[in-house]
Amino acid sequence: MRNFVVLDAPSNLGLRPPAPGTVPGCYKLAGALREQRIVRRLGAAEGGVVVPPRYDRGDWREGDGVFNAAALATYTRKLADRIERHVRAGDFPVVLGGDCSIQLGASLALRRIGRYGLAAVDASHDFRHPGNSDHVGAAGGEEVALATGRGQEDLTNLEGLRPYLRDEDVRFFGIRDCFEEDSAELAALKIPVVTVGQLREWGPDTLARATVQAFEIPQLDGFWVHLDADVLDPDVMPAVDSPDPDGLQPDELVALLRPLLASPHCAGLNVTIYDPDLDPDGTAGALLTDVVVAALGRS
Repeated sequence: MRNFVVLDAPSNLGLRPPAPGTVPGCYKLAGALREQRIVRRLGAAEGGVVVPPRYDRGDWREGDGVFNAAALATYTRKLADRIERHVRAGDFPVVLGGDCSIQLGASLALRRIGRYGLAAVDASHDFRHPGNSDHVGAAGGEEVALATGRGQEDLTNLEGLRPYLRDEDVRFFGIRDCFEEDSAELAALKIPVVTVGQLREWGPDTLARATVQAFEIPQLDGFWVHLDADVLDPDVMPAVDSPDPDGLQPDELVALLRPLLASPHCAGLNVTIYDPDLDPDGTAGALLTDVVVAALGRS
């Protein structure tokens, strides 16, 4: 049985404020899933909390690059230290975010150890960078681009380790079909993208097993799974910052995640973006917890 360790990474540094004078509520994700007894249900060890810096964009303006960049760089190193320690010890970290910028911590940690792949289960690509957009700023929509070395030096080249991920070692799953046109750049880079429609056509279990085989190559030391809650349809997961329609259903997501997470080559999992402020009765948080617990093979 795998030794799960639940680790909180309650950072919201990578998202824009939902309204003037407010901060994104996804930093409460970890606490909400803990209220659903996720640690006990997983039979996990307690990994504690990696406390993020204060959310403060200061006098940032459009065109200034990524906001909260210095805080993000500091937090990425701090989170990477903790994840690296658990991976080297043979643990399976279950990292509860936070926004998607926490993936930089996992990517940096694994880059320190060797060469790892990424299975990103997300409604969007999070591949915005200065080469394809004039609106760079929120690292929570840019973390895969940053991890593959695209963007400003103070985030892409921490410890001189750019890139943390190689293009050919990244896979996307659950991208909304309406974003398929945005995948042209990724196709040119030969980064596989599976949309919701394609996932249903080919089958989530089949795709996941094929991906595990693709990651089982001598050049790779393993892979990480990044889960953004907005991959789920807003009918069941409305509590996200961008609830785009036509997403996955919970059973489809579990079927996709199970083979990935069961692989002995899988090093860990991030869970991100769910915002308890948008879920006053806790229904969506309970569902997300059920999905994670089921996907990790627990009842």
